[in-house]
Amino acid sequence: MLLKDFIKEGTEKLSALYPKDEARSMIMFYCADIFGFPSYQHITEPKTEVPPELLEQALDDLRRLAESEPLQYVLGYTEFCGRTFKVDHRALIPRVETELLCMKAEEMAPASGKPRILDLCTGSGCIAWTLALDLPGAEVTATDLSEDALALAGEQFRRVSKKVVRPRFVKADLLDIEGTIAAVGEAPFDIITANPPYVMNSEKPEMRPNVLGWEPHMAIFAPDKDPLAFHKAIAITARRLLSPGGGAIVEINTELAEETAAVFTIAGFSSVEIIRDLFDRPRFVSFRK
Repeated sequence: MLLKDFIKEGTEKLSALYPKDEARSMIMFYCADIFGFPSYQHITEPKTEVPPELLEQALDDLRRLAESEPLQYVLGYTEFCGRTFKVDHRALIPRVETELLCMKAEEMAPASGKPRILDLCTGSGCIAWTLALDLPGAEVTATDLSEDALALAGEQFRRVSKKVVRPRFVKADLLDIEGTIAAVGEAPFDIITANPPYVMNSEKPEMRPNVLGWEPHMAIFAPDKDPLAFHKAIAITARRLLSPGGGAIVEINTELAEETAAVFTIAGFSSVEIIRDLFDRPRFVSFRK
């Protein structure tokens, strides 16, 4: 099969799910990653064929993509904060917006010493690992309710520098506050981070099938009756576990920015701030004890 025909067929199939330019970009990225061809190969050398030993797998991958499976799951990885993270159906795909959360959390690190960090709802472990790798010596504890997600998080970065302390991943239900406190062990923590479920069911019609049909719902949706339930649990947990003067930053629903900030203000935290993401949307709330 000619490379140009694979690109054409793939673009046509994915255009039923995505805007045509986006569909083509996905196919071109796939070809560069799997076949190792530059993006112009099919133009400068139109008789280039898909490597025969890769064709069967490529056609199966194209079928998966056409069924709306995320490209990251098909490839098995994604880039986050300049590193390659393993991803699959066990956890949410790390988003570029969340990179800013890591940057802001690192700014909260004490000038001296080795910070103790708690990452709630860790999922793939992208936040926990980024902080552990960027802040050598930091002691990171990360929690999640999903055993599958915790297994995935633990599989990241088999080899690290001797200066890096591997994050400790523990099972805990954030809405079970006493259980979470017991699970994470010794307090206090200098920094708390969290990217909890915050999407409302009413937002489902706006979501793409590659998210709604494939990524784990337990990591996406908050309870209908209280869409801020997880953030309220974070506030109570942080009151108990955050060190005096310590800082925290959490990801939020952009439609509930003011309401979420109020949760932490009412809980008695100082310096409560709504932070906008790289696309100028209110995406995080930070605060200090």
